Amino acid sequence: MTTTPDPRWTVLRRDGVAVVLAHPADGLPQVLHWGADLGPLEPADLAALRAAADRQTPPGTLDAAAHPSLLPQETDGWPGRPGAQLVRDGVPLTPRWVPRSVAPAPDGHAVEIEAEDPAAGLVLRTRLRLEPGGLLGVDHALEVASGGPGPVEVQALEAVLPVPTRADVATTFAGRWTREKAPATGPLPRGSLARQTRRGRPGHDQPWLLALTSATPRDRDGEVWTVHLAWPADVTYRTDRLPDQPTLLGAGELLRAGEVVLEPGESYAAPTAWFAWSDGGLDGVSARFHTYLRSRPQHPRTPRPLVLNTWEAVYFDHDPATVLRLAERAAQIGVERFVLDDGWFLARRDDTRGLGDWVVDRAVWPDGLGPLAERVHGLGMQLGLWFEPEMVSLDSDLARAHPDWLLHPADRVPDPAGLSYRTQYVLDLARPEARAHVLGQVSALVAELRIDFIKWDHNRDLVDARHAGRPGVDAQTRAVLGLMAELKARHPGLEIESCSSGGARSDLGVLEVADRVWASDSNDAVERQDIQRWTTLLLPPELVGAHVGPPTSHSSGRTVDLSYRLATSLMGSAGFEWDVLSCSDEEVAVLTRFGALYRELRPLLHTGTVVHADVRDPALRVVGAVAADGSAGVWTVATVASLEDARPEPVRLHGLRPDARYRVRVRDEVGPARWGWVTPPWLAAGEVTLPGRVLAEVGLQIPALWAAQALVLHATEV
Repeated sequence: MTTTPDPRWTVLRRDGVAVVLAHPADGLPQVLHWGADLGPLEPADLAALRAAADRQTPPGTLDAAAHPSLLPQETDGWPGRPGAQLVRDGVPLTPRWVPRSVAPAPDGHAVEIEAEDPAAGLVLRTRLRLEPGGLLGVDHALEVASGGPGPVEVQALEAVLPVPTRADVATTFAGRWTREKAPATGPLPRGSLARQTRRGRPGHDQPWLLALTSATPRDRDGEVWTVHLAWPADVTYRTDRLPDQPTLLGAGELLRAGEVVLEPGESYAAPTAWFAWSDGGLDGVSARFHTYLRSRPQHPRTPRPLVLNTWEAVYFDHDPATVLRLAERAAQIGVERFVLDDGWFLARRDDTRGLGDWVVDRAVWPDGLGPLAERVHGLGMQLGLWFEPEMVSLDSDLARAHPDWLLHPADRVPDPAGLSYRTQYVLDLARPEARAHVLGQVSALVAELRIDFIKWDHNRDLVDARHAGRPGVDAQTRAVLGLMAELKARHPGLEIESCSSGGARSDLGVLEVADRVWASDSNDAVERQDIQRWTTLLLPPELVGAHVGPPTSHSSGRTVDLSYRLATSLMGSAGFEWDVLSCSDEEVAVLTRFGALYRELRPLLHTGTVVHADVRDPALRVVGAVAADGSAGVWTVATVASLEDARPEPVRLHGLRPDARYRVRVRDEVGPARWGWVTPPWLAAGEVTLPGRVLAEVGLQIPALWAAQALVLHATEV
């Protein structure tokens, strides 16, 4: 066994977080601590920590009193949900793991562990790594040794970590189309519980993240332990709150029976589970995720362009002259990326036909898309194009030529249960020939038109997905991620947005190959306030598409002021999804000013630390971004309903340097907000100068904003 300075222990430390592992002579490592950095620890300290944390001194009334291992199972005396569920010849397989090696990284941020069960012919490789920001990634990979006893079915391989028993409140997420990522908080239920999705994509009701706290979570204070699975398909989020064991928190891919069967020599790598601990509330969790995501080499480094997407402007009514005029108006107001949405390809006059035939419809675009591409690029804008590469319509040349390429049982097409959704089906991209076909068509258009950006949509669940006679979600998901990666490798600089009927696929797994997510199909700015707030719990604002829709939302029927829609869009990767040809001259002028404001502020908005304010009034929303050096900050103060009090609570602006002085002013380029008859003196004067400590501890009195109104506040050091 490879040794460390003291082979009994591994300590990982980074950015205020520590992980302490104990390595027994037999079995897998045990996590003695995950949470606050404990400082330098000598072997004697670690032994004392173990003595302080153990339940009893053997021999005693219990045969064993061990902590759960990194992969707990029944043979360890663990009575909760097993970390691994393996089957061979129809019988559960419970390995007897023998440590083979422990390899800590020289920087103390990661460790790789190998264990084996020679009799079962299994090898387990586990990696724990603390990334920048203190985010902890846990990876498990299982291999069936060549020449072993036979194939092994993997039914589950889940990452788990212990949390203190005081973490007795759970927050999870649900939602629906146009109302994604709605949090729900309550007491942590007793027992072993699993929250799962079975849609073939995470779904609008996806758990998104599971957080444990000792009380109702707050934005700025309190301990939080969270897990997020980087996997854009079916997932299991789990807790084990048992009376005689530490509480466990974890997640893993949901696998159906027979979906992953490993022959000798084959392996299965589980998706990464990301764990974040914070003693600074939810904003502390966000800081860990955002710091890590921004540290990745593939994270977007160029300014996030102001976008115009044509969907809510023209829908399927593609008239080339109108689209060209739309592009010209977009350039006039400062748009930097023009995206042609659904409706450009063969027979696509509605959502019942054409998917899978990624060929320009010359009946609508007689000269092809070349003239549009030339004009868009000539106006100094990037060109984006909508695809839904994973889907196929039965009324398409592709489906007629290759009906066997569908990811559905043949006797269920067309679906007698009516589960096709938008009259579309799924293309089995785990079939090499189907994948090659899609890659060829999409890649050819990217090259021909010099496409800069793909809006990659995914508009249906995978119902009874079957590949090669087995459940096919895992194979499909890996094929899709590989297809995205191959397109980007062929076309350096190409960016991809993950859209799945809005925000149904926006996890860290798809963001390994995508450059932003579409948070929701709702452009109702009132709904967007919360959708964006909870999406940015994990994702920094530059990765979250946030567009200005028409005055009346097509998804809710709500009508809100332009200033509110613009203020909401500002706090993400901004753009428009609106027929701006219908705008008045005054509206065009406002949109142009907004474009300039976005370009001015995005270096701060897209690199700064995201901050919120714990407010009492449920109608009030406060979100900001503060520069890394504390020199400036931008906040939106918004209402989603009428405020409770005629004199609202002061809004505190967190994150600035306490001893520096700041000029705070309203950026009214978005247009004026509306409120009752009382205007605070600082607002009447147009600005105020105060120390950062006062802004954070006392805050600013705001007016009694009407429902669906917003102020944009900009603080700069003086």
